[in-house]
This record gives sequence, structure tokens and C-alpha cells, in this order.
Amino acid sequence: MRKIVIFASGSGSNAEQIVAYFNKENTAKVSLILSNNLNAGVLNRAKLLKIPSLVFDRQAFYHTNVVLDILKNEAPDLIVLAGFLWKFPEHIISEFPNRIVNIHPSLLPKYGGKGMYGNFVHQAVIDHKEAESGITIHYVNENYDEGAIIFQAKTEVSTNDTAETLAQKVHLLEYEYFPKIVEQLLEKN
Repeated sequence: MRKIVIFASGSGSNAEQIVAYFNKENTAKVSLILSNNLNAGVLNRAKLLKIPSLVFDRQAFYHTNVVLDILKNEAPDLIVLAGFLWKFPEHIISEFPNRIVNIHPSLLPKYGGKGMYGNFVHQAVIDHKEAESGITIHYVNENYDEGAIIFQAKTEVSTNDTAETLAQKVHLLEYEYFPKIVEQLLEKN
């Protein structure tokens, strides 16, 4: 069975969608959830979903091989970033080439980069009066949101949208497409 390791910093709604999808499809399983946030909602979801989880700090991620060794031991077929806010270190990227993917809540290359996540992205889209927004699933490289684009899906931005209503539209796209694209990537590997 193919293995997925998920990194998340927040509530974990995308992580839960991926777990549920593969529990139904039975083509892969989420074997571990890692977080850099001791208070992340994803840790509660992991417990409810009976998925092992670990929390790590900046030192373990950037300045030692602690997280890398955990990943090597787990030997995932794919590493999925689902609302993970730290830039991935090169020593991990080089160990898992083209096997680390991220989802971003805009149509990259617009509204990406450091500090562009969640409602910050949606508010920027609204402030710039964009006609559409959406999601981008991309490979992870050493720069925020600059890896090769794998997939995009769009939604209309209406004139009365707020950051919150746009976030709801984008979440629906994430829930619909992210697990399916993960599955397609696993089939390629």
C-alpha cells in the first residue's frame, strides 16, 4: 500500500479530506501527520482518525536531521503539505525529489510567497478586484510557492465576496481536487 505523510500547521481540514478519500479508495494510506504547531487542530483530527502524529520545532526541521530521519524511516511515496506554513528545507527536498507537493489557495504565480496564506491571500485577491481565484497544487522547491505547477482549478470572485466567502469557495475546490490529484501523483510514482 502506498504511504502518504502529511505536514500541516492549522486545522487540518484538507488532511482529513485526504484521509477520508483514501480510506474509501484503499489505494494508499496516510501513515503519519507532522506539525510544527503544538496547538494545531490537525493533531486532534489525527487522534480521532487514529493516525500517528508528531510535533517538531524549528531546530529539528531546519538545523538537524530529526525530521529528515523520521521521513526516511517512514519512507512515504508522497509528502503532502496541507496548510503547512514553513518553507521546506533543501536537505529534505533533495532527499525526496518530486515527491513533495503543496496546495495554495490562489492561482499561482499570483498571491504566493512568504506570508501569503489563508485569508491574507483571499483579501489580496479581493483588494485587486480579480475576476477569479482558485487553487494551485504544485511541487515544493526551495522557494515559497514557486515549484512546478501540477494542477489548478478556478472559481469566480463576485463583487460582494469577502475573504471569508471566497475562502469557502476555495475550500470546496481543495476538498474536491486535492485528494484526486494526490492519487494521480501516486499512480505516476
